[in-house]
Amino acid sequence: MAEPQVSVMPGLARRHRMPFGAELVERGVRFRLWAPSAKSVGLVLYPPAGAINFAGNVSAALSSANGAAEPRVLEMTAQPEGWFELTTDAARAGTRYKFRIDGILDVPDPAARAADDTSGASIVVDPTTYQWRDHSWLGRPWHEAAIYELHVGTFTPEGTFKGVQSRLDYLVQLGVTMIELMPVADFPGTRGWGYDGVLLYAPDAAYGTPDDLKALIDAAHQRGLAVLLDVVYNHFGPEGNWLHTYAKTFFTERHKTPWGAGINFDGEGSRTVRDFFIHNALYWLEEYHFDGLRADAVHAMKDDSPRHFISELHRAIHDGPAQDREVHLVLENGDNTAHFLGRPRERDLAEAQWNDDIHHCLHVILTGETDGYYEDYDHPHAMLCRALAEGFVFQGEVSRHHDSKARGEPSSHLPPTAFVNFLQNHDQIGNRAFGERLSTLVTNDAALLAATSVVLLAPSPPLLFMGEEWAAPEPFVYFCDFEPELAGKVREGRKREFARFKRFSAAGTQEPPDPTLRETFESARLDWTKLGEPVHARWLERYQRLLAIRQRDIVPIIPHIRSGCCIRLDDNGAFAVDWPAGEGSMLHLICNLTDHPVPIVGRPAGRIIYATHPNIREAVRRNTLEPWCVTWFFERARGDG
Repeated sequence: MAEPQVSVMPGLARRHRMPFGAELVERGVRFRLWAPSAKSVGLVLYPPAGAINFAGNVSAALSSANGAAEPRVLEMTAQPEGWFELTTDAARAGTRYKFRIDGILDVPDPAARAADDTSGASIVVDPTTYQWRDHSWLGRPWHEAAIYELHVGTFTPEGTFKGVQSRLDYLVQLGVTMIELMPVADFPGTRGWGYDGVLLYAPDAAYGTPDDLKALIDAAHQRGLAVLLDVVYNHFGPEGNWLHTYAKTFFTERHKTPWGAGINFDGEGSRTVRDFFIHNALYWLEEYHFDGLRADAVHAMKDDSPRHFISELHRAIHDGPAQDREVHLVLENGDNTAHFLGRPRERDLAEAQWNDDIHHCLHVILTGETDGYYEDYDHPHAMLCRALAEGFVFQGEVSRHHDSKARGEPSSHLPPTAFVNFLQNHDQIGNRAFGERLSTLVTNDAALLAATSVVLLAPSPPLLFMGEEWAAPEPFVYFCDFEPELAGKVREGRKREFARFKRFSAAGTQEPPDPTLRETFESARLDWTKLGEPVHARWLERYQRLLAIRQRDIVPIIPHIRSGCCIRLDDNGAFAVDWPAGEGSMLHLICNLTDHPVPIVGRPAGRIIYATHPNIREAVRRNTLEPWCVTWFFERARGDG
């Protein structure tokens, strides 16, 4: 398949205009804050440490302290519905500022385009100074997706946007088509997963400047790589969020989440709350030219409105940036809510959801673990067959792990492209006490290769977690950089959480790594020198081969594929899945994901696309599938040349 061609032309500026935050205007800078719980708001302008020449580059501003001179405070004008506004020529690009609430509390701008940190000053940014060179970029269609999830801080030795940019050619050679960045919005301190973000419009300064992030995306597009961003709209981090002091209606006690009061998507004042997040999405898609978003934990976004926020968000994307190029919305949703999902380009429905069911089935098959949420997957082979064919395992069935309540909705009407499949991701590794990867847990290469070939060649978009492709040994355990009191609570909370798991509750078991220590963060950093070692080079070659086969043989037929049909033999671990591929053609999967031979299941037919065991024809003659045997066939309709 030909790679997308992107011409390089003179630079183009991009800007998303927002009704809040700091916006450069003809008369200076317009500052706007929604603070319905405040009586007064002042604009605090910090004097520069030196000359201000801020051309979209945060670095000079970050290196300055507040300065010896006292900050200047300008009173903002109260407006209807809780807004405060001021336009002043005393500020310009590079100005550092805060808002003073009721003359007492100085807080950062929740919509700042850049910031020192969550506890520091916000910084005025001119987004038009970066000159984009990807004028002809129209994105990548969703059916081509092979996604590579990475954490900016641990992906490279540099731990920066520039570091990621330096590895783009490697990702092209690997064969992925999309990069997914874990959240980059400003979080407390200098290290974290990003899901404790507070300033949702500001790329974290630990990773680089706004221009550095734009340059990364620009360079990716010039190589034919799309870039997705993980965004968190279900909660704010526990440190550095001051919205509850001056905008109490941003939250609601009517809805509870694992992080406390829910975001107010459906009560009084919710129009402004919804606009805050919708503008955030459009900001990343327009000003930074991201190709899509992955919305974290949608099941925790409680919304009783006639139109759920997720539907409104996708409508805004569809009617906005998606009019001119391919833009995608992907969900994480533990409730298996199928009605949020549809076919690409549908106006109110997201393209896809991360499919935890696929992961959980494969994890139980490979490791034998059955505690925690794995307790629901007691027939993993049959369940995996259903998930590959129909999307979800739980489509309304009772879940023991979810308090014996029904979980999920019917999903067999959806195409395979509505589900993102994976063997590993940041959650499934990091939710473990020691952050072990599958290549550490599974010592049987044949078993791991079989599972990998199922995920990478299935018609659903596959997702890899950074380093998976070379069996990187580095763990990826949760880490953070909170202030001391909160850090202590997190440390103890992790211990209590893992005490519930059988394999960590035995007396004498080693304690999980301390998430608040820098050493824990550093232990997750990939060691790229290991690529030269034979075992890691061998795994990389396997992934490259499978991804190349996917692009050559699977991707062209995906637009014609609909949900499949599961064929299995009872309790022996072998199963087959058939996917109609249009006009009488069929994609077949036949596999034995056990450590013992089993009788052939299904009807081997058509051209072999890939086989873990090259003697599959002999296996058919003997009516026996070898252990960890996976074969993919494509059967063309009769008369189809």
